[in-house]
Amino acid sequence: MLIGGVLAITWLILLLRYPAKALPVSLAAVLGIGLIAAWVLWQEHREAVQMARLDLRLDYAPERCPADRPLAMAIRNDSGATLFELAWQVRAYRPGDTLNLAETPYDAPRYLGPGEMRPGAAWQDCLPLPPLRPGYRASSLEFRVEHVQARFAD
Repeated sequence: MLIGGVLAITWLILLLRYPAKALPVSLAAVLGIGLIAAWVLWQEHREAVQMARLDLRLDYAPERCPADRPLAMAIRNDSGATLFELAWQVRAYRPGDTLNLAETPYDAPRYLGPGEMRPGAAWQDCLPLPPLRPGYRASSLEFRVEHVQARFAD
């Protein structure tokens, strides 16, 4: 923080003392920073649009899945780009509640997707339950996909 303050004061002194030379350089620097900021915002918006087009469904389905992996996960890539990586966390809630009942220690499991998915492709699998807090049964909870991270093709 001290270095930033010194740089700002130095820039201000140079701008006041030598305006003819410092002003064009300052404007070029501001334009460059503005272009970089616009590019970053555009990339984030594009990624957010692609993430919104992913259809992620998670159901507790012990009748369709093995006993050690009772969560049925279905993913459909409705975005226009190929999905390369997908990771998420599973949270457990009582219906109508906002308190996460899945234990989320530092080493909580991160669930990973199928790898490469072309636009329009679908994937289904059965996943293990996250560790639940004591006293709660999985059959009485609803499970949600949260903290989704994805990487799409450019």
